Amino acid sequence: MTFLDIVMVGIGGFLGAVIRYEMAKKMNHSTGIPLGTLAVNLLGALLIGLVFGLELSRGWTLLLASGFAGALTTFSTLNKELIELWRYGKQKHAVCYFLLTYVGGLLLAIIGYVII
Repeated sequence: MTFLDIVMVGIGGFLGAVIRYEMAKKMNHSTGIPLGTLAVNLLGALLIGLVFGLELSRGWTLLLASGFAGALTTFSTLNKELIELWRYGKQKHAVCYFLLTYVGGLLLAIIGYVII
């Protein structure tokens, strides 16, 4: 990995993390499905599909997929939120959130890859 590769991942990661933070702050509420986390994970899945479908150069792939989408998405937070929903008696919300994230994310990544 070159210094430029590290810079591209770092720039993308910074931007993705800031956007994730802002979306979670504005869209996640204490009741129901955390919509901010769901939105960033689905958006990241679509972006990764688009990046690989476009067959972008190494630099753009590092910036957009590894850096930006990598920091934008958060599956550790998703899992924490799933456990919290389940623990506090919101099993239907937990199952719906799980399916929307994993099935929706997989479908969006495929759509992003094939629409190009």
